[in-house]
Amino acid sequence: MFGRMVLPLLGGAPAVWTTALVFYQAVLLGAYLYAHATTAWLGARRQAPWHVGLVLAAGLTLPVAVPAWWTPPVAGDPVPSLLVLLAAGVGPPFFAVATTSPLLQRWLADTRHAMARDPYVLYAASNLGSLLGLLAYPTVVEPALRLADQSRVWAAAYALFGLLVLGSAVAARRGPAADAVPAPESPPREESGWRARRLHWVLLSLVPASLMLGVTTYLSTDLAAVPLLWVIPLALYLLTFTLTFAPRPPLPHRLMAALLPPALLPVVLVLAARAHEPLLLIVPAHLAAFFAVAMVCHGELWRLRPPPSALTGFYAWMSLGGVLGGLFAALVAPRLFATTAEYPLMLVLACLAIARPDPPDRRLRLRLRDIGLPVGLAALLVALVGARPVERATAGPLLGLGALACLAFARRPARFGLGIGAVLLAGTLPLGTEGRPLHAARSFFGIHRVTLDPTGTYHLLLHGTTLHGIQSLDPARRLEPLAYFHRDGPIGQVFATRSTLGVAGPIAVVGLGTGSLACHGRPGERWTFYEIDPVVERIARDPRYFTFLRDCPPEIGVVLGDARLTLPRAPRAHYRLIVLDAYSSDAPPVHLLTREALGVYLDRLAPGGLLAFNVSNRHLDLEPVLGSLAREARLVARIQRDVMGAEARALGRTPSTWLIMARGTADLGPLGDDPRWRPTRAAPGVRAWTDDFAALLDVVSWRGVAGAGR
Repeated sequence: MFGRMVLPLLGGAPAVWTTALVFYQAVLLGAYLYAHATTAWLGARRQAPWHVGLVLAAGLTLPVAVPAWWTPPVAGDPVPSLLVLLAAGVGPPFFAVATTSPLLQRWLADTRHAMARDPYVLYAASNLGSLLGLLAYPTVVEPALRLADQSRVWAAAYALFGLLVLGSAVAARRGPAADAVPAPESPPREESGWRARRLHWVLLSLVPASLMLGVTTYLSTDLAAVPLLWVIPLALYLLTFTLTFAPRPPLPHRLMAALLPPALLPVVLVLAARAHEPLLLIVPAHLAAFFAVAMVCHGELWRLRPPPSALTGFYAWMSLGGVLGGLFAALVAPRLFATTAEYPLMLVLACLAIARPDPPDRRLRLRLRDIGLPVGLAALLVALVGARPVERATAGPLLGLGALACLAFARRPARFGLGIGAVLLAGTLPLGTEGRPLHAARSFFGIHRVTLDPTGTYHLLLHGTTLHGIQSLDPARRLEPLAYFHRDGPIGQVFATRSTLGVAGPIAVVGLGTGSLACHGRPGERWTFYEIDPVVERIARDPRYFTFLRDCPPEIGVVLGDARLTLPRAPRAHYRLIVLDAYSSDAPPVHLLTREALGVYLDRLAPGGLLAFNVSNRHLDLEPVLGSLAREARLVARIQRDVMGAEARALGRTPSTWLIMARGTADLGPLGDDPRWRPTRAAPGVRAWTDDFAALLDVVSWRGVAGAGR
């Protein structure tokens, strides 16, 4: 909810969500440390009234809202400013809520209640509540309530929460004190060293937390950016805590440990063979593997849990592992790797994390085998696959045999993990049927790859699986705009009729890509591209890959930053044409499609000017949203879907959908009567989006999701 409040102020950057996640994990760790320290210092019964005071004090900061004194940074890294905003806007009540699970368990452990012997069941209940809240927000809360209403409802729920905490504190303080109770199932004697056990807790919580982010990044960038896909790994992550910490786990830990190797092998083969279709089989395979890893790691945490008297420290160490896993996946990995390498790395580390110590007399011999056998497998696969680039049809079976060979290591988790690492290493070798990779770069905004297509005819810029630009290597076609921007397509028609439209002044484009759109321009024109990602600009200006910005006719400038923040700095009524191409990906920034955003565009649009939106999307039907916005603002709107055959695709052209808006029909010129451009349609129940309201599920095209692919 608070992230949605912040988006219009800081932009739709993934860095906003990444920073919010790191803040969440850091505050959770602080809350668990508070629970541990105050309980150790005061004891559970004396600590209870102090905690009630903390809950009441945090409630004084409600309702949750962006503070009036806060302003977004004009330039520079927004992360420090965002952390300050999160701490001020949502920090106190979130801290109070985050302390609840370990404290209630500790209070219960100090009573004579039947559950006091093993209060960890409350942790299962806590995560079940988190899961229900996660699923309810996009499906129930967001479509029904505006942000201001959400905040008021949350404040009322917090008041009820405070009353329940008060009741629990009174019950814990007045109830009879617990007698000494034996600890639940103690860990084996050889694992009883506290330092080693704490490190094991950290590792067992680090791996699923990092893997959850890794699999989310991989699915949404390397496979398909299906809307709300990120909810599923997070939901599975919470579900595994609910299942493993239940009083009677429905999926026994031994069963899940036995199922882990066969659950990992399909994903290992898919990753090594770089298979992307069919999504309806591949995506469930990835999610099943993640679920198995999280179940086994969290099941190990349950098996190694300490007595109730030490549970607050246990949760603090678990939270530390979650923070480290989140920091690695969200902040470290994007700087270390140009691909989603953290995902397969965590699959290997998961196997190492669940490996149990060997008997001293067999330790050296077993470890030599654990290392030697996977190394031999890696050498064999590299020799077969990497001696010369092989075809995918040949590499797939070789890697498949290597993956099956790992089943022989299944009884030794460390050996199995290193074995699948060998297969994944061999899978990074080049294959002869793929286009040649030329460059890869990663930022907070995604993974960008420049490739030479298999025919050696074009350079392509890819963001995940979404094409963001093509340039022909043929000198005669080098300055021809291709992909969504070809001259015969909808945006080509807009530029072809611009003399009639009166579009002769400055032009703004939100979203740079390769800059190929500028080749529709004329000498002497002034074009300004607004681009949020500096990596994209560096790629577009590198003549080894693309030369549009250097060679196209207009005078071209690039303004870095989110368009909601940077476009308002332009003079009012300045641009004759504003092209919005920032959401040709399958996950559009919602804050660029709201009533307030449209107001920004219209303020900068000159009289008689035109707005053009690229709404090409495999998974979302954005026409009803923009159509509703146009009707509210009393604008005329037309849309055209560009469908083409294989011959046009071979020329570097791709299908696209464009929507244009103007203040009056006369401003559309010939396009207003062109039968290829039809009026936008309305959709029942789809309302115009605002900064305070947006319901993504209303515009999901489920047919597109089911058929999603590269």
